[in-house]
Amino acid sequence: MLTLESVLDPAAEGQQPWLTLTLTNTSGTPLQDFVLALSGPGRIASASSFENARLVGVISNHTRLAPPPGFVLAPGGRWTIVASGPALSLRHWNDGTRAAYLVHADGEVQSVAALPLRTSGDNAPLRRGTAVKPIPRDGGGAPVSITPWPLEVHVTGHRGTVPGLDLVAQGATAARAARTFESLTGALFPGEALVRPQSEGGLPVILAEGPGFAAEAYRIGFGAESVTVTASHETGLLYGLITLGQILRGALRAPGHFSFPQSGIIVDSPRFGFRGMHLDVARQFFAGSEVRQLLRVMAWNKLNRFHWHLSDDEAWRIEINALPQLTAIGAWRGEGLAIPPLLGTGPERTGGYYTQTTVREIVSEALDLGIETIPEIDIPGHCYAMLAALPHLRDPAEQAGYESVQRFAENCLNPAREIVFDTLGTIFDELVALFPHRVIHIGADEVPLGAWSGSPEALALLEQVGSKAMADAHRTRLGQPTSHHADAIENSPTALLQGLFLKRISEMLHTRGARLGGWEEAAHGDVIDKESAYLVGWRNVEIAATLAEQGYDLVVSPGQRFYLDMSQSTAFSEPGASWAGWSGPQETYEFEPARRWSAAALSHLLGVQACIWTESMAERALFDRLVFPRLSAIAEVGWTAPERKQFRRFAAAASLMPNLYGYWDTEA
Repeated sequence: MLTLESVLDPAAEGQQPWLTLTLTNTSGTPLQDFVLALSGPGRIASASSFENARLVGVISNHTRLAPPPGFVLAPGGRWTIVASGPALSLRHWNDGTRAAYLVHADGEVQSVAALPLRTSGDNAPLRRGTAVKPIPRDGGGAPVSITPWPLEVHVTGHRGTVPGLDLVAQGATAARAARTFESLTGALFPGEALVRPQSEGGLPVILAEGPGFAAEAYRIGFGAESVTVTASHETGLLYGLITLGQILRGALRAPGHFSFPQSGIIVDSPRFGFRGMHLDVARQFFAGSEVRQLLRVMAWNKLNRFHWHLSDDEAWRIEINALPQLTAIGAWRGEGLAIPPLLGTGPERTGGYYTQTTVREIVSEALDLGIETIPEIDIPGHCYAMLAALPHLRDPAEQAGYESVQRFAENCLNPAREIVFDTLGTIFDELVALFPHRVIHIGADEVPLGAWSGSPEALALLEQVGSKAMADAHRTRLGQPTSHHADAIENSPTALLQGLFLKRISEMLHTRGARLGGWEEAAHGDVIDKESAYLVGWRNVEIAATLAEQGYDLVVSPGQRFYLDMSQSTAFSEPGASWAGWSGPQETYEFEPARRWSAAALSHLLGVQACIWTESMAERALFDRLVFPRLSAIAEVGWTAPERKQFRRFAAAASLMPNLYGYWDTEA
């Protein structure tokens, strides 16, 4: 048995932080001629300095350290390593090593138990699970529990015990909504029997189609003997039932705080048409059943766009029938594989992908829940896994010499290679057939400034479309540290090459009848068709507003507030990332995405999106901690008019909203 302890000494004034790693041999066998492999969200990069160890390999957050020559780790002995330097960006307990193992000279792998990162500066309990606070006596100032809060709520009275709802559908559309709601509540709240017949005490709920309602709008009328939900469309009827289900659960589970009305009306419609949630399944894999359950949680929050991040440097997650190597190689990580263990996965083969059958089932179920699914294949950067699976896409004469901000080397598709576009055309053909809404997000973010500086084919193209001087200047970037700021490539040779790539991709999607989505960097070079594209603004709303004024349709998702991998405080005991800052539920809820936007910019504001990046979510309890209740906060930002928002009321109702895995952390 081997254990690895990690202790962080935070940076003091004028000093760098340092990390002490202690490997203890609790077995009865001496160990020598080995390498320690470790990974976690935090990176120990080559820029760090090491005492009592040699850095012998690093790929992003996968690090390999060797002891000094001749070192023997005796039974009961310890090997202590001290790493220091600016490359250490460990601020929260989950940043540390999450998985470790030894690789011996003969190739044998030996497991190591990696203990959670500790610090000399914070010994508070490590937080896991969704934070739940007590509900105020007055229900936060509202008589009913609803999230997101509706456009109009005019209800009175307190109906006696209502154990469930008997759905009386009038017409085929209403019947479909009723079936979806019954399935939804059964999956989210098994055993609660929120839908039940009158013979078992169910209150009659009449579902009626009526003219004049927008696609997601509805009206609820509370009467003496029944409740009526009216809408013009299936999604509106479903949303009305979800609101009614939330009211019922509040009255049943917190009867001293919330009630079920006797009379009155609720009239509702959303602020924004695009209310999204992005899920990164490349860094951490989520089985199809987990994705389906998350879709149900989305629907309960009235979110209507599922941005499915299916590829990145760490993995390729969707079956492409014409290119089986993508999943055979790109979907798996492990010792000795093309992609090493990353982000807390161990030496064993781990990962997975979605078959096309599973994708069709998920897309169909999402549609029933009023959710449009948007796949993302991140190109031309973030393609380490894709290139590991399809190495023939590389320029065979390319010299190594650049890396991404996440420390992946040579991870960009080459815009000078026709085979790259042939391959992407094959992928797009299959994606368009799988995703009927025909919106394909192509990423286009974080292309390193030094990309393609070692590719003779790319340099020749650069000389052809630019100049020899431009190609020569770009060649000098090979092997040189370069800025990873998102705007660094503006007006650079890299930007010209990326622009050629994006223009070609935009045309390829247009000919397939698909709309292009991209992160805000897709605007570099102003080459994509604004009429058939949209961007997700992730850095700040000022940049998003500027792009909207230039005519791009924008979805706002600022990292400071809407990236749900960011920690909820600066405390070491809180999990999460910190590169964009931190955001608690209240800060997320009170953020206003359209503050100080011009009228011209507002005309291009489609809505908002929560982004779940999963580097920090190796444990499912951490997923619940980081995502909830902030997902509900963003849902209310997207649905509810700013003047009708009130955090105290929201926080009380949010305590009754579902999370994904059932991990809870009660806090006073």
